[in-house]
Amino acid sequence: MLSEGIHSTVDTGNQLLLLLGISKSEKPADKEHPFGYGKEIYFWSLIVAILIFAIGGGISAYEGVIHLIGKPKVERSYWNYIILGTSFIFESISFYIAHKNFRKTTPDKDLYTAIVKSKDPASFLTLLEDAAALLGILFAATGITLTALTNNPLYDGIASICIGLLLALVALFLVRETKGLLIGESANKEVIIEVETILKEDSRISFFDRPLTMQLGPDQIFIALNLKLKPEKNMQVKELFLSIEEKIYAVNSKIKLVFFNISETKT
Repeated sequence: MLSEGIHSTVDTGNQLLLLLGISKSEKPADKEHPFGYGKEIYFWSLIVAILIFAIGGGISAYEGVIHLIGKPKVERSYWNYIILGTSFIFESISFYIAHKNFRKTTPDKDLYTAIVKSKDPASFLTLLEDAAALLGILFAATGITLTALTNNPLYDGIASICIGLLLALVALFLVRETKGLLIGESANKEVIIEVETILKEDSRISFFDRPLTMQLGPDQIFIALNLKLKPEKNMQVKELFLSIEEKIYAVNSKIKLVFFNISETKT
């Protein structure tokens, strides 16, 4: 029960940190941060993952080891089941809402693929925390029940260790996903294909390299394009810029910045 209490406390603090990260990521660009503050959410998501591992996983596992060594007196309390049952109901509602909101943006992929490809850690972090909370409640209920039936605190300690290991696995997965976004992960393949399609359809372009992209935030993508133009007289380069930008912004609203490197093909 103490392990689950720690788990719930860490989850509550994590949500507050995510709200802080979301708020900071929405700050407009300035001279010191010309590309904006979108990556703030990635930083705070990494902090959340570390807290889940260190506080949630570490203390829960420690509490389990203490139970195995100390063998505390077994006490039967129906309050444990009432608290766990109520928590399971509320966590189920939270998980349902988080899953529904997350699926709005990725309805056509399996859940694991959708999480790995997601550029919004706040959405899948909440989903994973809720899933871990539901499993943690089941671990706690199983440990308490077996301890009550056998009068052996061994099962209670094992349940606490299982909760700790569960949180550690979730934290490591979150660290892996957040790290890629924090150090400059590219946009999803679908975004690159959309841009390449626009470039292929423009008759003024003779060649282009694969677009270079970077995720500046959950809803902010930077794209750098290296193009070669056909040798046409009176080529209006500025008009070309504006035309391509307009099409790119129209096809994907998350693309906020487009950089061009253009040279005319020699004849």
